[in-house]
Amino acid sequence: MEEKIERHWYAFYVRMHHEKKTAEKLEMLHVEHFLPIQEVVRQWSDRKKKIKQVVIPMLIFICTDEKGRIELLQNFPSLTGCLIDPATRRPAIIRDKEMEQFKFMLDYSEETVRFQNEPLAPGEQVEVIKGSLKGLQGELVEIGGHSQVMIRIDHLGYAIVEMPVGYVKKV
Repeated sequence: MEEKIERHWYAFYVRMHHEKKTAEKLEMLHVEHFLPIQEVVRQWSDRKKKIKQVVIPMLIFICTDEKGRIELLQNFPSLTGCLIDPATRRPAIIRDKEMEQFKFMLDYSEETVRFQNEPLAPGEQVEVIKGSLKGLQGELVEIGGHSQVMIRIDHLGYAIVEMPVGYVKKV
């Protein structure tokens, strides 16, 4: 009988400014990974330029099994460790649903997605009913008088994007 190998998403720490190079190497080795990147407009004194910016500096998500996780840490000098779950003191597993929602938010948001890791009180559960993020489920919170929809990623923090209140409904 063949044993089923359980693969999970893990958040790996990456050496500063090595996120994109690490993602390229993982791509070449056909390792399933996700580097949250978004296009932003940067303003210099003489010009504006669109650049691809890493959303969570020094972090990359990799889907692997336990053996693969250990091998990656041994064979990739740019990977410096894994996010640890303080309750179990084991590498934190990022739930598939959280990864799907986070990827969806980054892929389809017309607004800049920010990532926060300060504590934030839970908000009302909502679903986006119009706009580019239609179907996204998250929490509605208000920050600085602006409505925001956030997706929590346990142990890590939350991704957040500004959203008109009329674009969401209670779940």
